[in-house]
Amino acid sequence: MPKRDYSLLGADARRAVETGLAAADWYHTEVARKDMKALMQRANSPAIRDTIVLFACMIAFAAIGIALWPSLWSVPFWLAYGVLYGSSMDSRWHECSHGTAFKTPWMNDALYNIASFCMVRNPVTWRWSHARHHTDTYIVGRDPEIAIMRPPVFFKLIANFFGLFDAWNGWSRMLLNASGKIEAQEATFIPASEQPKVIRVARIWVLIYAATLALALAMHSILPLMVIGLPRLYGAWHHVMTGLLQHGGLADNVIDHRLNSRTVYMNRVSRFIYWNMNYHVEHHMFPMVPYHALPRLHAMIKHDLPAPNRSIAQAFAEMWPALRRQLASEEYFLKRALPATAKPYREDLHAAALGTAAQ
Repeated sequence: MPKRDYSLLGADARRAVETGLAAADWYHTEVARKDMKALMQRANSPAIRDTIVLFACMIAFAAIGIALWPSLWSVPFWLAYGVLYGSSMDSRWHECSHGTAFKTPWMNDALYNIASFCMVRNPVTWRWSHARHHTDTYIVGRDPEIAIMRPPVFFKLIANFFGLFDAWNGWSRMLLNASGKIEAQEATFIPASEQPKVIRVARIWVLIYAATLALALAMHSILPLMVIGLPRLYGAWHHVMTGLLQHGGLADNVIDHRLNSRTVYMNRVSRFIYWNMNYHVEHHMFPMVPYHALPRLHAMIKHDLPAPNRSIAQAFAEMWPALRRQLASEEYFLKRALPATAKPYREDLHAAALGTAAQ
């Protein structure tokens, strides 16, 4: 294909509609109805437990950091607080946007709005954005959440480990929305009836940030900003690390999540921060399965999926060379080998994306 146009208003967006890639019929592994019903069962207790642990740790780390400020002894506690603010909230935002974390709707909405604020993602905008991401996962010109474009811009990828692009983009978009405007590409997936809500949320956030900045100036200290705002920068590295692995280096413009998504086995701490989104093929196939049921879903359908990456390090060792090769060739990608027990899907469409290994 010619050079990719990732704009939601560009040539590839039109091409995706014309070729049937937009809102297509995606492959799903067969799961017995009774098993899927059990997997989709929602519950409050797992998410309440995890949320209590999360906020208790955040309060404790922030309190110790404040007590030790400005000593260097406070640094480990701020780093820990930052990861929970700037990375754990990414997965909470994500899971609650699906409405599956809690059984009780208001609990989902409450955590979703808190997490959206921490991640500087307007909760109205991003609910619609993420719906499009699931409808058209890594379809060029349709998916507004493609983290690694081709050719990859390594400076931007590395800078985002410190939130330098994503967070600043979020803050600038917040100010744009607070002025009463909606960005043109976002207007393609946010219904007109929802756009006033985007503006209202942005104005509330501006007031919160203004109060935080005023307090910092009155105290002649950045300490208030260490609690609100700056953790989105110094705590971003974990959610960027795991987020790049979701689809990085894999095929685009396919309608089989086994070919464009990656499942990675991770340690228990990262799984808590990431809320089991390391089972990413499974999540995209069945997005209404709650995070706490994803390990069970994985066990049920792994016979039909590519072999998971064994660790974060091993997944990066696979992905990073592929991204470097994409600097020279936008058409290069890692081919996911399906096991002998897997059911092929649309071989006519996916011939180039099926293989035994990266070439």
